[in-house]
Amino acid sequence: MNRIERIQEMERCLDLSRQAVDRLEEAFTAYEEIQKEYRKLCDYYGSSRWLEDYEADEAGKVPRDLKRGVLSEDAVYDLITDNHELAVRILKVITGQLDKKMI
Repeated sequence: MNRIERIQEMERCLDLSRQAVDRLEEAFTAYEEIQKEYRKLCDYYGSSRWLEDYEADEAGKVPRDLKRGVLSEDAVYDLITDNHELAVRILKVITGQLDKKMI
């Protein structure tokens, strides 16, 4: 690879990396901002209130046209599982970055 090709390749790496970091920063900010709501959802899902609402839905006491995915047994659980797996993935990437001397 000659100098021009190398510089072009590194410029491509810079552009792609900058875009990825900017998108991740934006996504992580949104993720941070929603944590209070996420915690509220997790607390509800593990509560007697959720069970009461779930049973009311099963008994037909909740309007059928009401959006109620939160009362499904899978939607919140899947979100919690996905969130946990994402957190582990983030930690692995961050740990790998911290182990490398970048500067």
